[in-house]
Amino acid sequence: MDVGQSTNARIRCTFLNMIAAWDDLRVFLTLAREGSLTAAARKLDVSHPTIARRVRALEGAIGTPLFDRLPDRFALTSAGEELMADALAMEQAAESIGRRSTGLAADTTKGTVRISAGEVMASFLALHMPRLRRDLQCVEFELVESHTLANLSRREADLLIREQVPDLAGIVTRRLGRVAYAIYAAPRLAARTSAVREALHGTPWIGFDEEHAYMPGDRWLRGLLDGARPAVRVNNWLLVRDAARAGAGLAILPCCLGDADPKLRRLGGVLDDVTSEQWLLVHRDLRTLPRVRHVMDAMVALFHEQRPTLEGESFPRRGKVARQRRKGDAATSAVPVALSPFRPSGTFPLRGKVI
Repeated sequence: MDVGQSTNARIRCTFLNMIAAWDDLRVFLTLAREGSLTAAARKLDVSHPTIARRVRALEGAIGTPLFDRLPDRFALTSAGEELMADALAMEQAAESIGRRSTGLAADTTKGTVRISAGEVMASFLALHMPRLRRDLQCVEFELVESHTLANLSRREADLLIREQVPDLAGIVTRRLGRVAYAIYAAPRLAARTSAVREALHGTPWIGFDEEHAYMPGDRWLRGLLDGARPAVRVNNWLLVRDAARAGAGLAILPCCLGDADPKLRRLGGVLDDVTSEQWLLVHRDLRTLPRVRHVMDAMVALFHEQRPTLEGESFPRRGKVARQRRKGDAATSAVPVALSPFRPSGTFPLRGKVI
């Protein structure tokens, strides 16, 4: 073997050792975060014995225990806490390399773009997917519905749509538009319900449970009900819609969800004090990747085209309720749009660069 071959062999060996060392540290970080072998194995999609073996190997290489094996959990020792800081730095470096290497592919206009959004915006994008793909046939879309903030640094998603902008480093934001909300009910309930305060107060309502009390319109509804809880409580907008369809009560819904539903009728106009801004979030390392940028531009165009739908300006009037409106029923002006002077969006500071 000549000198060049020997040097290349040593480099390959060192690189492989670095990969192996990082894999062990990744297991260490996951176990430290999850607290149990079972949870860590589930997170990494490996077996329980694999986690235990990798941790023992790392402890053997370092020469000291990194965890105290307690009856109910794995707790970091002082040595484990010291290693944690260095392991986190390595993790951040590995994630950065992963994001940047995405842009080194031969053709960065092709590939998959993963989008995470709440159920309303995920449904909105799914309904308009043909429009999004019209000029992006080379891009594959993955659409994920979740209330949880996906980690952009770890590529859990390429793009996020959120009502609030979290204070996170490395995140770039772009405003998509505003969503308006109104009161909806099944046709029979809508036909016998006046949109004056007393009638609304005395009618059963569908709303969110305590865990999701941050949803737009919840505080408005609690003000209407004098602090009482809605008769039916759920944890996502699609269940609110389905319960309203079934006649279980009145409901506040995003206009883009309620107006298009033939099984629902709107009572009155949009609620002035119930709105939500929609923000597009991307990691700064990915915003110039051609396929991600193309999808971002297509989404911005879509939201601009659909602004009347999103803001409740294009809803159809149907049946008896529509006839009542044409006869001059004062329901629209009687809707109590100022029960609680609040804005449900914007509770997080807007940080990061706006593009």
